[in-house]
Amino acid sequence: MPFRYFIKNLLLPPGLFLLLVLAAWWLRNTRPRLARALFVIGLGGLWLMSLPVAVQWSAQGIENIPPLTQSDWSTLAQRADAIVVLGSGRERNDPTWGSDVPTGVALERMRYAARLSKASGLPILTTGGLHYGEPPSEAAIMAASLRDDFGVSVRWQEGQSRTTWENATMSAAILQPLGIRRVVVVTQAWHMPRSVWSFEKAGFNVVPAPVGFLSVDNARPFGGWMPESKAIWQMGQLLNEAAGWVGYRVFYR
Repeated sequence: MPFRYFIKNLLLPPGLFLLLVLAAWWLRNTRPRLARALFVIGLGGLWLMSLPVAVQWSAQGIENIPPLTQSDWSTLAQRADAIVVLGSGRERNDPTWGSDVPTGVALERMRYAARLSKASGLPILTTGGLHYGEPPSEAAIMAASLRDDFGVSVRWQEGQSRTTWENATMSAAILQPLGIRRVVVVTQAWHMPRSVWSFEKAGFNVVPAPVGFLSVDNARPFGGWMPESKAIWQMGQLLNEAAGWVGYRVFYR
C-alpha cells in the first residue's frame, strides 16, 4: 500500500511537475534546450495548479451531477432504503482529541449524511477501511463522530475497503443480503461520478447526494487568478479523480 501511494503521488501532479523541474536542472548543461522546455512545462504546470480559476474550470468537467434540493430530503425514504457515507481518510493522533479523527472532507460528508438521515429517517452505513492496516477503520471513526458530534446512530460499518470500488462491492455484501438495493451515496461532488458508477456496477440503484462543489464561483480576489496554496491541493484531487475515472473504466468494466 505505501509503495502504491508513493508511485501515484510521484507520477501525478504536482509530483510530476516537480520531477520535470528536477530533470531540467539535471540536464541543464548536457541538453540545455530540452532542460528549458522541461522547466517551462514543470513550472507552468505548478502555476496552473495554484490558480483557483483553473480549479473551478477543471471541476466543471467532473462535477456533472447536481446537488439534492432541500425539498428532496423528505422524499428520500420513498427513493432509497439506506444512506452510504464514503470515507475520506483520517487525521492520525490528533492532539486535541487524543485519537484519530475524520478529515475535514469526511466531516463535510458526515454532516450532510446526518442531516439527510434526520430528514428522511433512513439508516446509515459508513464505509472506509484501515490506513496501512492500523485500526480503527475510517468507518468506525466516522460512526463514532456521527454518534457523538451529530447525534445520529450508524447501523452498519464496512471497515475493510481501500478504494471506491471496494466501498461499493463491500457495502453490497452487507446491504444486499438484507434486501437493500436502493441507496443514497454521500461523497464529494468531484468524486460522485466514479462513485455512482461503482455502486451501480455493484448492483445498487443510486440516489447521488454530492457535497463540496469546487466548480462554483466563490468570488475570489482578482477573479481567481492569484495563486493559492489551497488550489494546489484541490487541483490534485481533481487530477487524481480524473486518473481514477479512466482507470476504473479500464480495469473494472
